[in-house]
Amino acid sequence: MTENKSNPEKLFQDIGEIVQEDNDDTKPTEIESYCMSCGQNGITKLLLTRIPHWRDIVLMSFDCEHCGFNNNEVQFAGAIAEKGCEYTCEIHDKDDLNRQLVKSETASIKLQELDLEIPATTKRGRLSTIEGVVSSIVEDLSAAQPDRKLADEDTYNKIEVIINKLNGYLENKENFSISVDDPSGNSYIENLFAPNPDPKLHIRNYNRTREMDIALGLIIPDEAYNEDCDETREDDKDEISEVMTFPANCSHCNAPSDTKMHLVDIPHFKEVVIMSTVCDSCGYKSNEVKAGGPIAPKGKKITLKMEDIEDLSRDILKSETCSLIIPEIELELRSGTLGGRFTTVEGLFRQVYEELQEKVPFVSGDGAQQERKASFEKFLTKLNKIITGETLPVHLVLDDPLSNSYLQNLNAPDPDPNMQIEIYERSWDQNEFLGLNDVVLENYEN
Repeated sequence: MTENKSNPEKLFQDIGEIVQEDNDDTKPTEIESYCMSCGQNGITKLLLTRIPHWRDIVLMSFDCEHCGFNNNEVQFAGAIAEKGCEYTCEIHDKDDLNRQLVKSETASIKLQELDLEIPATTKRGRLSTIEGVVSSIVEDLSAAQPDRKLADEDTYNKIEVIINKLNGYLENKENFSISVDDPSGNSYIENLFAPNPDPKLHIRNYNRTREMDIALGLIIPDEAYNEDCDETREDDKDEISEVMTFPANCSHCNAPSDTKMHLVDIPHFKEVVIMSTVCDSCGYKSNEVKAGGPIAPKGKKITLKMEDIEDLSRDILKSETCSLIIPEIELELRSGTLGGRFTTVEGLFRQVYEELQEKVPFVSGDGAQQERKASFEKFLTKLNKIITGETLPVHLVLDDPLSNSYLQNLNAPDPDPNMQIEIYERSWDQNEFLGLNDVVLENYEN
């Protein structure tokens, strides 16, 4: 076995560098391994390399000197990509035929003009060129032609037309298009103009379907669960639930943008819905949290005495109907301020600080009133000292008439000595503000 003594930071070198260098660091690692064909030992060679402007891959080759069996494949050194990809390339000349093509074991290849598709049935990755891929298709189709001519001459003639077409492609007699569609995102066609866009190469990234995720082993199909293990199913709900994406329009520039939604189960509380919107056109981002389930019959008031820096790291869910109060600095945020937020206490305080610092009109500008400005800056300093833990202890009060807010109990499921929870009856005015007085659940037909 030959030991690879490469610097750990340079395990993956560009293919061009490996070809130019001739030393022990760039030679493949050789491992003696079992031959599945004859049962003797052959040699497996491993080479860690990097495809420029793409990613790291592992080239593997096996050769058995006893029976002559050999094969090679490509595996990917990174994780499965977040989205699937489809590369479509227009082939016009010899340079296009020499483009590198990486096909993973989950990718399918399609020749558009012939409507010829090679499905993802082979369980081996492949590093080749477009010319090499087309040549292998010709070889596979030609292999059984003599037998096919005797058994079914009509099929033989149809396949012969396809073979002649493919040979024409290899001789640059006509242009054609080739597509590589890979749900795992681990396939690639070389960009001859990298890092600039290639006018003949079109890349499309897409969200995988649930069926694709199941085929890749990223999620478990429902039928694979034991129906008797209801408790296990409940514990794993977050792990197998998928992020739902639906089209919308940006509220700032009105360009099409995707909104993502995910259901999360907060321990010792309830299920909540996290929503996020990102606009690729103007860069606007927003996120919001909404509580799931029915409307609670009573309101809830949570009071926390924050005594040390650890309290700032507590998880907090502030719903859009919750008001927030810090009595020591006379800070009060009424319901609706900041919308729904799921973060930490420190994170929520920082959002309040940034919103006040950036959006209050009299803090900046030529018309600022100096006395009010100085008073407000003093208030921001007090808030910042709470965020950094300099002025603890202070009290944090969350008052939510719909009981949709949550503050982490560090002693759960036991009571927290520094946290008081008060359940109260909503007033008529609160129900009126929430629109609950007009909700009729009984005898509504009258």
